[in-house]
Parts: sequence; C-alpha cells; structure tokens
Amino acid sequence: MKTPRSHQMQINVQVPPDLDATYSNLALITHSASEIIVDFARVLPNTPNAKVYARIITTPLHAKLLLRALKENLEKYEAQFGEIKLPETGDALAQQFFGAVKPPSPES
Repeated sequence: MKTPRSHQMQINVQVPPDLDATYSNLALITHSASEIIVDFARVLPNTPNAKVYARIITTPLHAKLLLRALKENLEKYEAQFGEIKLPETGDALAQQFFGAVKPPSPES
C-alpha cells in the first residue's frame, strides 16, 4: 500500500503596486459553523467609535493555520528583537480592548 506524499507547491503571490496598507489596532472576530470572520478596525484615543477598514472571511482550517503562522512569526520576532511584554493585567487586556466592542451587524 502506498502512502500519500505531501508535495510542496510553490505559489507566486503578487502584491499590486497600488495596494494601500491599512493600519489596524483592533480586530473583531466572529464565526459561524463554516466561517471565521475578522474585521480589522482602527480606534483612536478619546474616540468612542472605531471604523472597520477590512473584513476577512476564511474557513476554520485556514484560521487555525493562520494562528499557527502568527505564533511562529511572533516567536521569530521575539528571538530577534526580544520579548513582547504584555501589561500585568494579562487576560483582562483582551477584555479591556474587546469586551465593550459591539460586533457590526451582518448587513453592515
């Protein structure tokens, strides 16, 4: 019996020269049974509203692979530049940033 071989496929990714980079300091994450939705927003000091600049819809599998890739890249970053220090509040930090945020309605 043959075992399947994993083939590495090389993908050429093209970034359009006119693509605008967007800064985001807030992410709203929601999900359904088949999709993970991440809205990237920007919140400014002393401003109660945050504007969503990009919405990414992906599968749970791709979201988990993205999580793994982010973890690996953050480990490489910290190896090169030092540990990224989180405030002492730990898990309360996520609640502070995301607890009072209301996800946008599906029709927005």
